Amino acid sequence: MGEDSFCYIEHACLNRIDQSIKERVIVWRRQTFPTANGAPMAQDSQDNIEVTLKGIPASEGIAYGRVFVFIQSEIEVPHYQVDAEKRIDEVARFDQALLLTRQQIAKIQNEVEKNIGPEEARIFDAHLMVLEDQALITETIREFENTGLNVETCFNKISQRYIKAFAEIDDEYLRERASDIRDVAQRVLHNLLGQADTSLSKLADQRIVVANDISPSDSAGLDRSTALAVVTDSGSKTSHAVIVARSMKVPAIVGMRDLTTRVRNGEWAIIDGYEGIVILNPTESTLFRYGKIQEQKKTLETQLLDANRKPAVTLDGVPVSLMANIEKVDEVGLVNDYNAEGVGLFRTEYLYLDSSRIPSESEQTLAYKQVATALAPNPVIIRTLDLGGDKPMSGNPHLFPKENNPFMGFRAIRFCLEHTDIFKDQLRAILAASAHGTIKLMYPMISGAEEMARANAVLEECKEELRARGTAFDEEMVVGTMIEIPSAAVTADILAENCGFFSIGTNDLIQYLLAIDRVNDRIAHLYEPTHPAVLRTIKHIVDEAHRKNIPVGICGEMGGDPLLVPLLLGLGVDSLSMTPPLIPAVRFLIRAMTMADARQLAVEALKMTDPKKIHALCVEFCRERMKV
Repeated sequence: MGEDSFCYIEHACLNRIDQSIKERVIVWRRQTFPTANGAPMAQDSQDNIEVTLKGIPASEGIAYGRVFVFIQSEIEVPHYQVDAEKRIDEVARFDQALLLTRQQIAKIQNEVEKNIGPEEARIFDAHLMVLEDQALITETIREFENTGLNVETCFNKISQRYIKAFAEIDDEYLRERASDIRDVAQRVLHNLLGQADTSLSKLADQRIVVANDISPSDSAGLDRSTALAVVTDSGSKTSHAVIVARSMKVPAIVGMRDLTTRVRNGEWAIIDGYEGIVILNPTESTLFRYGKIQEQKKTLETQLLDANRKPAVTLDGVPVSLMANIEKVDEVGLVNDYNAEGVGLFRTEYLYLDSSRIPSESEQTLAYKQVATALAPNPVIIRTLDLGGDKPMSGNPHLFPKENNPFMGFRAIRFCLEHTDIFKDQLRAILAASAHGTIKLMYPMISGAEEMARANAVLEECKEELRARGTAFDEEMVVGTMIEIPSAAVTADILAENCGFFSIGTNDLIQYLLAIDRVNDRIAHLYEPTHPAVLRTIKHIVDEAHRKNIPVGICGEMGGDPLLVPLLLGLGVDSLSMTPPLIPAVRFLIRAMTMADARQLAVEALKMTDPKKIHALCVEFCRERMKV
């Protein structure tokens, strides 16, 4: 969702809310803020000036309280030679530290499952997998044998290499996995050195926790009765600390950069997890304003959740299919929780990236079957492997040689057509799972008809192999493709001849169309979904698909942006797939507009040449439709 999109819809929704809430606001302030006779407690110093800082909102909610600055010092790793006669003991010491770490993490996992829930406890499966990673362990032992240096030095060197590799990956989710390795490595080093680990589990009083970053182990120690909010200098919305905070309904903000150096222990602050705002030393008027905001937010959330229980149908009776993007089997619950009509994008590469080895055909079949069975009869669109580029497999460097331009290099369907043994394992698994639900298959990174034909030829081989085995599968399984490369968009009419559907991956399509690296801060402002080239390309894709009677969906970020949804629907897009929590706001807007007006919006937008003016047109459209 665009940064400002939800706030436009929210602003319009709030016009519907009863404004006579002053008394309820005062009650909220008395309950939420430390008070004396209903008035906020005075700041420690009259010289304190209100300061407002901006970060990235990560977990919704508003909190007010004193700050606790949580600083974790770097471990000082000793460096020395180990005598030859003590080397066996040194390896045994390493084994013992791994065992102790495994026991500690298992204990944390059990406590998280008991106190927060089983889904959050599964966060630590990744930590246990790090400890089982034979590449990490073997390389550490090899480093020790080659150098004779103490095992702390060797383990630290190898683990830092892994951390660096993951930290440089473009994908936000995978980049956060560097935190898993860092957390486990820190714990192993603490155990090797016989040091006690720091923890947030024993906060003396209610506090807003401010830290440079918070490891998964630290976040597991958070107590909802004392942790009012979590704010970090670094991190992202997919970090485990944020996942835990959201599960605990604790407001969280990330990406504050240098807050730990600007705030003092005990300083008063408001944390706005909706907008990503930190207000130090808030004034009386600010406190009252946030009391009102809190009341309005609760009312708005109730409205969105109420709308999400109803069909996504426009005011003139046109139904719109809203689906979910998922990455893991255990996210099926979210699909149902947010009333999605199935899965529009199942990113299967995470089955490979959560392990240092390639999952077997049977393991993949089980995973796909679980999702299909749980969501039947709703469809599940499974995207085949999109490894490579910024998502290489750890432990398999030989499969992904270093490239100067990995985003346009050896990745996705190109990798699969080169490694047909890996590709066929996945295709057979998808086919076998199709007997247990409504599965559709989708290829990523297709550049033209020739690649599509090659991929379909491999699929036909897999069907023959399953028939020979006597394995049942859906003989009529629908096969489609992502449209995310300009060459595929331009030749959409040709691709449509052999496709059952198109799914537009707007993230990459925009990036390639405009030659914009989305993660490059210097040019990220040029990434404009409302650029005329983007809109005309989407219109061309939709028109060619509809000429061949095949549907078109959107599975990129544009599909989850309420501000752009009317424009996309007006361009003729048939379905939208998005991160599950975005569905309520999109559904709310769909129910407040007509499809006829959306089509007229698209007509007007296609005549315009300025992306910013097109964006403003979309804003005005939403505001008009959300009025009482």
